[in-house]
Amino acid sequence: MSTATAASFIYVNDQPRPLAAPTTLLALLNELGHAGRKGVAVALNGAVVPRAEWPSRSLADADHVLVIQATQGG
Repeated sequence: MSTATAASFIYVNDQPRPLAAPTTLLALLNELGHAGRKGVAVALNGAVVPRAEWPSRSLADADHVLVIQATQGG
């Protein structure tokens, strides 16, 4: 008897996204095109993650990532 493994997902700005394991927060932000930008803030499961921790912060199934890009205007 074989056992099917459910796909892993994370949520980026409330949108489900398949999780390729192992993945770091920096790898995700590179994929999304946000890693090199200034004015980007990221929260993981409701807690702000400093930019210096992005490379070492691993993502897990059902994590919620919030990406905010500051903009100027008036």
